[in-house]
Amino acid sequence: VYVKNLEERIKIDDLKEALTEIFSEYGTVIDLIAKKNLKARGQAFVVFEDVESAERAIKEVQGFELFEKPMLLDYAKTRSDATVQKEGDEEEFELHKRRRLAEKERKQAHQAAEEQKRLKRPAVSTTVDAAAARPAKAARGAGLKSSNPAAGAVVPDEYLPPNKILFVQNLPEDYDVDGLTQIFGRFEGFREVRLVPSRKGIAFVEYEAEAGAISAKESTSGMGLGAESKPIKVTYQRQ
Repeated sequence: VYVKNLEERIKIDDLKEALTEIFSEYGTVIDLIAKKNLKARGQAFVVFEDVESAERAIKEVQGFELFEKPMLLDYAKTRSDATVQKEGDEEEFELHKRRRLAEKERKQAHQAAEEQKRLKRPAVSTTVDAAAARPAKAARGAGLKSSNPAAGAVVPDEYLPPNKILFVQNLPEDYDVDGLTQIFGRFEGFREVRLVPSRKGIAFVEYEAEAGAISAKESTSGMGLGAESKPIKVTYQRQ
């Protein structure tokens, strides 16, 4: 059950305790998700053991005031982790997590791309500068990189959309193809590791499909390697 219009100023632990007490009246609650990050504030997901309990809760709790705000309820659009884990096997659960992660990263990439488009839109001006009507002269410093962040804006590495090739950075110099294969070869659909001869500390890891790359990125990003346990950076290859 998706719950929104919750009071955002209440501490998460207090909110979860109150929601659990209310919804437990309608059936067994196997999970309750409420987060404090900005985008998730005022929302929660209540996972029941069966659909009938969810139906009763939506019908009877709809509009019920919690912390002086009426709750708005609806069915969640996707199955929860707890539901998939309860009803399916380990393989189905892992597939569900990979799909959820891929969808999350696609949304982040889309949001980042939309933000870059917004930054690149020229400001609308209602007046015409008289100097602008004259032939332009070469400005001092022509050819220098613009200080306008929108001029050369690109999607940050962290928000690139998923694809089957990973870009690995900050690798210790003594790590070769065999060493990296031991790390990345354990994920589904592994194909190969490619080092860049002229560049130290970076590599590309290719999988047969996005699913393997998503699992590998999630599991290895920030992993400490080498004598100093230096964390590696793992992102999707820029297309």
